[in-house]
Amino acid sequence: MSPAARQPRSEGWARWGGFDYPDAMSRPAAVELRRAAAQEFAELYSPRVLDALAALAPFNKDRLAVMNARTRCRSERAREGRRIEFLHPGSTIPRTTITVGDARDGNFVGSEIPKDLERQWIQGTGPATRPRASVEKSIRNVAYALLSGADGWMFDGEDALGQVETMSLENQRNLKLAVDKSDLYLGAAEGVSAEMNAWADGFFGKPIIDDWRAQLDFTTKIFRARGLHLDDRHVREKDGTGFSASIADMVLYVVNNHERLQQDGSSIVLYLPKIQTAEEAALWNDMLLELERFLGLAAGTIKVYVLVEQVEASFQLMEIRAALSPHFVGFNTGRWDYINSVADAMAWEPGFVHPNIDAIAMTYGYMRTYEDRVRRAVNTPDRDGRFALWQGGMEPNIPVGSAAGVEAGMTKAVGGAEREQREGASGKWVAHWKMVHIVRPVWEKVGDANQLGREFPRLTYTQEDADALVLLEPAPRNDRGARDLISVGLQYGNAFARGFQAAALKPADFFGDDDVLYLMEDMATGEIRLSILWEWLHKGAVLDEGKAFDSDLFAQFLSEEYGKLLAASNRDVHDDSKGTTLPISREIVEAYVLNELKGPWLIDLLNLNLENHDLDEARARIAEYFEAFGRDGTRITENRDFGHS
Repeated sequence: MSPAARQPRSEGWARWGGFDYPDAMSRPAAVELRRAAAQEFAELYSPRVLDALAALAPFNKDRLAVMNARTRCRSERAREGRRIEFLHPGSTIPRTTITVGDARDGNFVGSEIPKDLERQWIQGTGPATRPRASVEKSIRNVAYALLSGADGWMFDGEDALGQVETMSLENQRNLKLAVDKSDLYLGAAEGVSAEMNAWADGFFGKPIIDDWRAQLDFTTKIFRARGLHLDDRHVREKDGTGFSASIADMVLYVVNNHERLQQDGSSIVLYLPKIQTAEEAALWNDMLLELERFLGLAAGTIKVYVLVEQVEASFQLMEIRAALSPHFVGFNTGRWDYINSVADAMAWEPGFVHPNIDAIAMTYGYMRTYEDRVRRAVNTPDRDGRFALWQGGMEPNIPVGSAAGVEAGMTKAVGGAEREQREGASGKWVAHWKMVHIVRPVWEKVGDANQLGREFPRLTYTQEDADALVLLEPAPRNDRGARDLISVGLQYGNAFARGFQAAALKPADFFGDDDVLYLMEDMATGEIRLSILWEWLHKGAVLDEGKAFDSDLFAQFLSEEYGKLLAASNRDVHDDSKGTTLPISREIVEAYVLNELKGPWLIDLLNLNLENHDLDEARARIAEYFEAFGRDGTRITENRDFGHS
């Protein structure tokens, strides 16, 4: 726990809805910044930001302790052959005074839904910058987002944002320029609006933007910070210990933008990713409360959505909601990360083997159960009768391809949105601005701002419920599925290393076939593809063709799919990556899948090799990672190149 959390409760602590809220916190030792980043982005690292980082720095130890506990629990479950279980109703959520039973009963003080979040039919997602682009070019990302007509836009600091060089800071800089409505940003927006209308005239037969200046104020700005498991690349503790990317992201976004957002009548909204337990949610809540205290904001000013990306979170939904109750406004359901978490949680069970990844839709087995539990959790009233929002999952299709391909893809996209609306979602995500006006009409036709308070059965916590959260159903598992996993896994690792942490990808066999659309893929797609490949290999999966997916077949498919990428055109695989980052991506794929020890996070291996184009060095770093994790569960997550610039 942090120094503040270890203090005895006394007059120095105010009470708020069951939480200990510090009036003051002793100033900790300052953190250390990469010199080049501090100099280039001095406008972001203002004295106020540095003071806020210092104020929240003690929570980094809490964060590391919670992450170490997460790793130990994962190891213990695997060793004991024990599945995830529901919490005991009489236990207390760590870092709070709220019992599990009270959380499940809604016996806590929840958060009101701000006016600008009541209607979020469509939220777009994507970063506010591009790799190795000038400010003038990269800020166009923000203009596309805020002119799109989306009700909200989640500017991503996590899975869709490249981390090469200073991209995380360029992302923050562009957001600040946009929130401040700088001349540079407004100039970009005017030009982008004309381009968007030209596209819409061709696609819809009409423009989508009437008054571009007014349109810029329509969309709620939301920011997704990185998860607790990640270290920042530009901030660390003075002793070299990695510093929480969650704290760095939250501080930079909120401190730099809160005043202008509030002046404009906008909420301060974050998406919180990769939360596994209510204890982790309570840690986030403590950090949010401390940041609010530091800035002189009322407790609960900052609002948060939680992405349900981890299967363990589905065992603790009401507990997570309660732990974040001053700030919590809703859950988001997604696909890729969640599938990966299930595969990881069940890695120890020999009989648990997934089918092809494209078979695991939101209506599949455990996914169906997960979505149902989320909608029941948000529609459970709190002590004051308040409900929460449910934002549906990602639509990865992009309307770029042949006429037949686009028509089929858009029909599928609209059908998915209609299903989620029927099931109770108040809105949906899309991965590209062109999808907003294609999918948003699903909710426009219904007209209701949201589906708060729609009646569903209360959550139950039986063994049958637990079993349903890991329910597999028969579906194809074949050569094509294996090749798809390998091809996209290789391509994603290559894209990540080049700074395209969100990339339009499809298996190499469909390069040049415009009837098969590219899908916007982010970090989650790499995680799940390698996770399923590991599962098939180490659990002796038999493909539908009758072949065992063993190391020989994996090696054959890997070699063949890699060869296709080397032969691909620059459009699909950049030529200058074929002798630099693509071989390292192959090395990571091969090492992850073949290693007897299942790595906890693919992103660890990718991060370790950012900026590195030396294959021998990559092999050494990969080997060191698995040796450390196998020895005592240590994850090597700090930036190895911190002091190089």
